[in-house]
Amino acid sequence: MPRLPSSRRGVVWFRWKILITISTALCILALFCINRQSNSTATTTTLSSSLSVARSRIPLVKYSGDRPKLAFLFLARRDLPLDFLWDRFFKSADQRNFSIYVHSIPGFVFDESSTRSHFFYNRQLKNSIEVVWGESSMIAAERLLLASALEDPSNQRFVLLSDSCVPLYDFGYIYRYLVSSPKSFVDSFLDKDNRYTMKMFPVIRKEKWRKGSQWISLIRSHAKVIVNDDTVFPVFQKFCKRSLPLDPKKNWLYLKKRRHNCIPDEHYVQTLLTMRGLENEMERRTVTYTTWNLSAKKAEAKSWHPLTFTSDNSGPEEIEGIKKINHVYYESEYRTEWCRSNSKPVPCFLFARKFTRGAAMRLLSEGLIESSIDTTTL
Repeated sequence: MPRLPSSRRGVVWFRWKILITISTALCILALFCINRQSNSTATTTTLSSSLSVARSRIPLVKYSGDRPKLAFLFLARRDLPLDFLWDRFFKSADQRNFSIYVHSIPGFVFDESSTRSHFFYNRQLKNSIEVVWGESSMIAAERLLLASALEDPSNQRFVLLSDSCVPLYDFGYIYRYLVSSPKSFVDSFLDKDNRYTMKMFPVIRKEKWRKGSQWISLIRSHAKVIVNDDTVFPVFQKFCKRSLPLDPKKNWLYLKKRRHNCIPDEHYVQTLLTMRGLENEMERRTVTYTTWNLSAKKAEAKSWHPLTFTSDNSGPEEIEGIKKINHVYYESEYRTEWCRSNSKPVPCFLFARKFTRGAAMRLLSEGLIESSIDTTTL
């Protein structure tokens, strides 16, 4: 039987290796997709069950008390690295004026072994879920926090915070600022990044599509709208997903596609409240300050990561500069939003992010989170 020349055998073997490699890769990708779909289905089922239980616990009787609470909702990756700063903040408050809820990874418990502040003991949600950046699980976690907080009828204002947020003023000033206003503070503007897809039609119409900061402060009626939504959230679950399961810093295709992908936490609340005709009940701005690294190289300009405050750039000059901001300009609408609370001019920001431990320690040591303005104006 004639044998193939060694050169041809090498070519055939090379082609077989390519075929085997491609087949293996496709199998791995298929398994990944099946696992991801399975996890997504499990998360959806858990969320639906948890929200149903929470909804049944929300009191129907209108609050008639004279001491409304401000609910602090922390969205944490695990623990709260700045708990020592928040401990000082809450110590200056009457405990009847606030409540605390933390969404962390499933199974994580806040106790003496995991936090330095007793204010956070056992404040974690028992029905927390795994959260993935760029997926609907982020807004699912926000809804769980709101649902838990709504169970207490005294909670009349709700502020969402990250684990790297810090207060810029003392509790008294922040409490009066938010509670005295009859409106929610929701950063909301027209989106020019082409993240809307016609696949969302007719549930979500393009003219109602909005964008804004994830960090919101809500009145109770708006919190209920978000928790009770069964129409808009499923659309975000279906169409707002990461483009590719790859490291964005290493794959230019991911970066290119991601610009056209809907980021749920930047659109959901803004779009939902707009669809419900509630824009006139909102101050269309956030009360949480975030700054972006404008000096970054062009290739890094779309990295979507805010500037981090360290002990070097969180001194009196930087903090007082944030506190002096009294308006925000929205380029997509050619709109200047002058900051007001209960129709009175106020500083725009009550909180700021992203702060390291070193930066938080400097804020405390230099007394930079005390009120430095006339608080009687609220």
